[in-house]
Amino acid sequence: MATTAQMTEAAVRRRAEEALARCRKLASFSEDQGSTRRTFLSPPIRDCHLEITRWLEPLGVAVRVDGAGNLRAIYPGTRPGALHLLIGSHLDTVPNAGAYDGALGVVLAVTLLEALDGRRLPFGIEIVGFSEEEGVRFGVPFIGSRALVGRLDEELLRLEDGRGISVREAIEDFGLNPAEIPRAALSGDALGYIEFHIEQGPVLEELGRPLAVVESIAGQSRIELTFLGHSNHAGTTPMNLRYDALAGAAEWIAAVENKARSVTDLVATVGKIDAKPGATNVIAGEVRLTLDVRHGGDEIRTQAVKNLVSQAQAIAARRGLTTRWKALLDQRAVPMDPFLIAAIERAITKSGASVHRMVSGAGHDAMILAEKIPASMFFLRTPGGVSHDPAESVAVDDVGKAIKCGLHLLDELASSPSIRERM
Repeated sequence: MATTAQMTEAAVRRRAEEALARCRKLASFSEDQGSTRRTFLSPPIRDCHLEITRWLEPLGVAVRVDGAGNLRAIYPGTRPGALHLLIGSHLDTVPNAGAYDGALGVVLAVTLLEALDGRRLPFGIEIVGFSEEEGVRFGVPFIGSRALVGRLDEELLRLEDGRGISVREAIEDFGLNPAEIPRAALSGDALGYIEFHIEQGPVLEELGRPLAVVESIAGQSRIELTFLGHSNHAGTTPMNLRYDALAGAAEWIAAVENKARSVTDLVATVGKIDAKPGATNVIAGEVRLTLDVRHGGDEIRTQAVKNLVSQAQAIAARRGLTTRWKALLDQRAVPMDPFLIAAIERAITKSGASVHRMVSGAGHDAMILAEKIPASMFFLRTPGGVSHDPAESVAVDDVGKAIKCGLHLLDELASSPSIRERM
């Protein structure tokens, strides 16, 4: 039973290569021919469960699927009934997905158990493969992790997909019992949660760093804003007599970009525009837009939204237009656990990499579990910043670094006095 420090670079690389091959294998389980798509409790999710169970069987790990369809597998600690550390990510995907978003976090959890080579720790390790994180099938994300924090309620169970199948029915169709969902919730025996995830952005590549520790997951605001003017003939209405809603919207879109560029770490996106009547030869009388604003600091984010709404109103007034808006989402930023952040930073240093902290602009299961237990995340560099696309990739050397970091982290937690006090 070799320790983390005794693993050779060749052994680490072999495990990294196998991890990537396993991700590609999971990517072959799909609802679509020729591309990867796995939505909540679709048949390919069952294929993933069977494949991961096959990897875990030689380790003597008990595997089950909870009432929300999450794969749960516990590697026992040195003492019966010991507290356990959760490691995992999600198994569902977006349409036309890459092979590593979500899946890599589950695969690396399995890899860490294998690398322990039978060695037991003072705490157990529970692998979690969440059934749903992306929100593709039912329009609401985090169905899997909501179950672990007790927030998979009747209202959510009644949501329907495009075929009129409810979440409850999808669970039943998968052979599970919705009445068992409460048993999926975390109890007092969970030490914390660790998630490995590709960055899904270009920051680490730009910095030349393979790994980062996530210090918080950004808060997010979404609003829908409408500019209202007057439709008229495009050929006969002079420019000075127009009340062009689309021209006002265009000016505001530029203001959104300028605002985001002027505030450190703020990102703001107008992702959807609907202009009416939508004819080539008619001045737009109504334009509806969406705005997505994210930042690690809630006060900065909310002030930015207020400022952008004010700018829209000022643009409209100057152009003889009116505006209306409504909030669609107000998600607070979620800080990761300071103790685990510090432990991850030490693990990254021991692996020979430079420490870098960053805010995650995307939402992750870690933000849901952080409601109940200490949570933390590793980010792996994403070549080209490409994700949610078949071109998504990750370097084998970076995966090797992540494996070493994960093992160093487990060793550190195993020897931590504060962890041992809770045993």
